[in-house]
Amino acid sequence: MKTLLSLSLLTVQLGITAIAQPQMDSPRAKTVNGIVEGTTEASGVRSFKGVPFAAPPVGDLRWKEPQPTKNWTDVRQTKKFGPRAMQRAVFGDMGFRSDGMSEDCLYLNVWTPAKSDKERLPVLVYFYGGGFIAGDGSESRYDGESMARKGIVAITVNYRLGAFGFMAHPELTAESANKASSNFGYLDQTAALRWVQQNIAAFGGDPKKVTIAGESAGSVSVSAQMASPLSKNLFAKAIGESGSLLGTLPPSSLAEAEQNGVKFAEQVGAKSLAELRAMPAAQLLEATANPKTPRFSSAIDGYFFPKSPMAIFQAGEQAQVPLLVGWNSEESNYRAVLGQDAPTAENYTKAVQKLYGDRADEVLKVYNGSSSEAIEQVATDLAGDRFIGYSTWKWADLQSKTGKPVYRYLYARARPAMTPEMGNATPGLAGGVVKSTTATPVKPQPAARGAVHSAEIEYAMGNLPGNKVYAWTPDDYKVSEVMQNYFANFIKTGNPNGSGLPKWPALSTKAPAQFLHIDVNTRPETEQHRDRYLLLDQMSTRQ
Repeated sequence: MKTLLSLSLLTVQLGITAIAQPQMDSPRAKTVNGIVEGTTEASGVRSFKGVPFAAPPVGDLRWKEPQPTKNWTDVRQTKKFGPRAMQRAVFGDMGFRSDGMSEDCLYLNVWTPAKSDKERLPVLVYFYGGGFIAGDGSESRYDGESMARKGIVAITVNYRLGAFGFMAHPELTAESANKASSNFGYLDQTAALRWVQQNIAAFGGDPKKVTIAGESAGSVSVSAQMASPLSKNLFAKAIGESGSLLGTLPPSSLAEAEQNGVKFAEQVGAKSLAELRAMPAAQLLEATANPKTPRFSSAIDGYFFPKSPMAIFQAGEQAQVPLLVGWNSEESNYRAVLGQDAPTAENYTKAVQKLYGDRADEVLKVYNGSSSEAIEQVATDLAGDRFIGYSTWKWADLQSKTGKPVYRYLYARARPAMTPEMGNATPGLAGGVVKSTTATPVKPQPAARGAVHSAEIEYAMGNLPGNKVYAWTPDDYKVSEVMQNYFANFIKTGNPNGSGLPKWPALSTKAPAQFLHIDVNTRPETEQHRDRYLLLDQMSTRQ
């Protein structure tokens, strides 16, 4: 009997032990705030989703710098994405996997190939795009599993958006210990980078080998983090895909941003900051749909931005890190210049004259064409440069003067045809498609001539299979493998070049510069249009 009883007790004890230990498919990591438990994907990559990196910015913490998250004692389950930031459905090509939407949105997601915390792998921290009014780290195009299979710890980060992320107000500035307001979304990103420095070793990552990256607003964010003294020492390399704040969504003065905040408060009937904080988040979000709502811009607040980012870069005071940067061949359509007019020489000349006045002849000299096809292409080039190309060029040009290597690309692979089931969809505002009836309706656009804004994301991150909208071909997978390998090499070494890849020359400060043309036939090319960017630089009012 004693033997049987002992065996029974041993069985119970073993059972309890088995329950207490994490299963093979439920890996754990010990962060400074407590233990998190994630999931082992079929590929063997370990994922931890919805990990808090700051306290929920709700109640009195609405419109405040992110605060440290509270510790927990139990094992925290991190097996699903956290909520996305407050945002309206403005871009039809955003596929969220988030746990709803909430002000309580400051979570990040980690994908790691490391089997233990003894490894020291390179780290990628990716900021999503969406014009600072939409987007989320759960979107499948940013999924980190594919990068993790390349030997990289990949992270996506949520940050506050729109009025919640970038509103300034005199009362906010007055209550701030730093006498600053507006840049809460950027400060969220900085808080996430501090979290990475403190915790990434627990996931097998090396805090000394962090690369920050992003596309569109995410790319602008990378340039912002490079400029800010609060964050420029928290990473070792940077990747920018389409855009920098040296021209795209630049910060305003704090006074201007504060006045926009005052106007918004008046618009929603709030007589004080306390009343603004007492309003439900959904009510504030709904108010931003009003066409009269002012734009919530980042600001030169004397804290995150001690002075204008342009002045910081021109003085060489930004992060001195290797930079991989570029833009797409059709960032904007020729209709952005010509409107509904036919692409004739006469219409194009009139359109440029309307845009540039007495400097139109200078623009027509460097953006020139005669045939309809040539006019369509040069108008496409001008539209794209006005939108994104110039600011990205300026970023690369100024960073190349630091002595750190800069690798510039032009991405030109046009997406293939849509799958049959997506045949009735219309082009989306962010370069994708609108199929959902809840998304903001958009006017049909002319067929793309090249790579539209945001088209490169799935290719660069190795996530073509996650996008079911397009009928991907072997050539698309070839382009994706090449581009992802360049990115992976850069994340690991600061140099994108590697075995089996066409040589990518670093940007030279001596003209003519070389860049990489990424398409089915990826190849280095010599810059032909520096005169365009020098002219736009000369004409820029954002100095």
